[in-house]
Amino acid sequence: MGNVLIVDDEFSIRKTLSLLLRAEGFTPLEAAGINEALGYFDSHPIDLVITDLRIGSDSGIRLLERLQERAVTAESIVMTAYGSIETAVEAMRLGAYDYLTKPINPDELMLRVKKVLERKALREEVKRLRMVLDGREQMRSIVAASAAMQQVLDVVTRIQDRDIPVLITGETGTGKEVIAQALHATSARAEKPFIAINCCTLPEDLLDSELFGHRKGAYTGAVGNRQGLFQQADGGTLFLDEVGDVSPRLQAKLLRALQEGEIRPVGGNSTQTVDVRIIAATNRDLEQMVAEGEFRSDLLFRLNVLPIHLPSLSERREDILPLAWHFVHQLRERLGRDDLGLSASAQEKLQQYDWPGNVRQLENIIERSFALFSGPVLHAHEIIISTPGKVIAGETRPEVALSLAEVEARHIRAVLEANGHNQVAAARVLGISRSTLRRKMNQVG
Repeated sequence: MGNVLIVDDEFSIRKTLSLLLRAEGFTPLEAAGINEALGYFDSHPIDLVITDLRIGSDSGIRLLERLQERAVTAESIVMTAYGSIETAVEAMRLGAYDYLTKPINPDELMLRVKKVLERKALREEVKRLRMVLDGREQMRSIVAASAAMQQVLDVVTRIQDRDIPVLITGETGTGKEVIAQALHATSARAEKPFIAINCCTLPEDLLDSELFGHRKGAYTGAVGNRQGLFQQADGGTLFLDEVGDVSPRLQAKLLRALQEGEIRPVGGNSTQTVDVRIIAATNRDLEQMVAEGEFRSDLLFRLNVLPIHLPSLSERREDILPLAWHFVHQLRERLGRDDLGLSASAQEKLQQYDWPGNVRQLENIIERSFALFSGPVLHAHEIIISTPGKVIAGETRPEVALSLAEVEARHIRAVLEANGHNQVAAARVLGISRSTLRRKMNQVG
């Protein structure tokens, strides 16, 4: 029926209320003071707190303040032999549902207890239904006309009640984070944080601190303690994008976090318990990396409990035009222009292109084309698709007439665009270091 915490410094009161509550099917817990009461919240789910207004030298008002600081969702009833309008109002302001004066009438107390817990159950049911509706809305926002994407969404729907790790694979720009957000929105963790990080954008030491936090003095510049993303996502979901780029040392720390639910901040001497669902994503072949000794097989087993593969946009061509119109509608809302659109020739050009940068590239090109041309309806020659060796937006200058520097600049821009402007990924495709890529980017502006 529910856990009820009784907070009173009088032993006889606690025992009497415990007997009454247990007879009605509740589970009573007892605390003689505020610190003991707060300790229960670290180890038990508490549905209702029944507290005396005076607890030794302390007060029930102080307990309510401490619970409010902790954002505790338990209901509360205050008892006192020193009833006054002022204390009743203060208790209600701090979240107390009701106010009773001693001596307590058993029938009246049980009536109030049942009433408050029925209200709590109703509120939680409303919250659950709202979460379901929000999750469905999140799902409806995903454009999926193709059979391949419909299968992906079907998997997301079928596992919404299962709190398991998921590994999302697919090329860069296919929408892996969008699916991760849908997995979170349809789960029981929907009201808790969804935290995302791209693991390939940070060097190893910085990624370590970002994920697990650090203690003051752990390294130069660590002037205070800092929570990591695991702590920030506690109770919710942590999305690890490009997990294949995590170093072997951090792979070991990730494995412990998944196996034991424990993390150790950089410079810390003790571990901390966290409750986080991991959703990972990669555009790399992790099984091949395991075979080559670049990725831990035990970590892959932990991450890959449920695999979801996102097809490239060229493999789901039925989604190209619905996605294009989806991005047009987003621009309409953002710019307040209902007249924006795509001509038949523009749609044909979009449909025929292979989209090596996938959904992200399509979105960028739609936005860029509307930014450069007043429209309101885009035509084929106004769809700017930058690819090396091809004509750009009606440009007639042949590739053979370009200088070597111009060809290199075009190729760098195209690779960056195809990889969502992720410099680490683009450098890997180009076969150069990130610092070399940055130097060349500066050279070509």
